[in-house]
Amino acid sequence: MQQAEFLSMVMPFKDKLFRLAKRLLVSTEEAEDATQEILLKLWSKKRAIGGYRNVEAFAMTMTKNFCLDRLKSKQAGNLKLVHTNYSDNGTSLQKQVEANDSVAWVEKIMDGLPEKQKLILQLRDVEEYDFDEISEIMKMQPTAIRAALSRARKTVREKLMEKHSYGIG
Repeated sequence: MQQAEFLSMVMPFKDKLFRLAKRLLVSTEEAEDATQEILLKLWSKKRAIGGYRNVEAFAMTMTKNFCLDRLKSKQAGNLKLVHTNYSDNGTSLQKQVEANDSVAWVEKIMDGLPEKQKLILQLRDVEEYDFDEISEIMKMQPTAIRAALSRARKTVREKLMEKHSYGIG
């Protein structure tokens, strides 16, 4: 496989790899490093990559495993917790603050979810994978994925309702 062919295969989902790594590692810098590592690993497997039925699902699984290993390693204590701020120049400062607050709350709630629920919610609702692809990435049955996704969404909804209705009534 030539470099151009490899790039045309991998580049369309490179941002998804980064977002998954960022969700797991939190730090933008760590997520960028993880994404680069995964791309290097994919390049080293370029001869066998054509044999995979779904290269994107394979790469997402590699990313998930790499990030979880990284969090378990001795280096996990050295990870910087750096969040990038949401910004949109077309909105007022008030709306930016509200958007930042909402995004921060959802991220905080998602971080409190069990690991599988967090990953499934990220893959389904953020990355927009279908259930078969998530099943392949997570090595779970689609019915188990639907149940975990339902529980995750319910938890997020309940926590947001608690936050927004706090002090009312």
